[in-house]
Amino acid sequence: MTRAVLFDLDGTLADTAPDLARALNALLDEHGRPPIPIEVARPLTSSGARGMIRAGFGLTPESAQYESLKERFLELYGASICVETRLFAGIDELLRALEQRSVRWGVVTNKLDRFTRPLLDALDLTARAACIVSGDTVARAKPHPDPLLHASRTLALDPAACLYVGDDLRDIQAARAAGMPILAAGYGYLGDEGDPHEWGADAVIDHPLETLNFLGAQPFMR
Repeated sequence: MTRAVLFDLDGTLADTAPDLARALNALLDEHGRPPIPIEVARPLTSSGARGMIRAGFGLTPESAQYESLKERFLELYGASICVETRLFAGIDELLRALEQRSVRWGVVTNKLDRFTRPLLDALDLTARAACIVSGDTVARAKPHPDPLLHASRTLALDPAACLYVGDDLRDIQAARAAGMPILAAGYGYLGDEGDPHEWGADAVIDHPLETLNFLGAQPFMR
């Protein structure tokens, strides 16, 4: 029986792409480069700074310029972390439905804690979350299972009793390694890892409220 639902943050719980893209375009402007449309940045948003630097500069972490660009990008992002960021449509209703059913929920993200908590504060979610696990809470981030296992220990639950929802292949890999059931958020960013139906998730959902179908609740119909 599912006793808790854990969510990835960027691309699953909240649409953070507009603010991440704004920070990237500010960085591009500093380097005399033209801005990129949000449609280009959005698919890589779940990869955080790594995805944004790749989208704007075509660089990977192995590149000599990467670290300095990443630090400046994070500085710009931190200065305006929740201007246009919003919960995805249906998320607020889903969280309230979980709370009404006494199903605890939490956040497990690769986003650094110095950004995760201010963002959740701005979205009025911090006090409601049963656990918050950021990218630097434990030594290894997703796709390692460590963050999900840390969350289940925090909740004093077996991993099999926790349902994870994420929009990136790393989410599915981490959940599988943790022994945790996993839903792929088909409404999210999805990266460039191909068809989420081929990632090995237990199911792909097209709307957040479809999560309720996997709790034994009344099926959600759109």
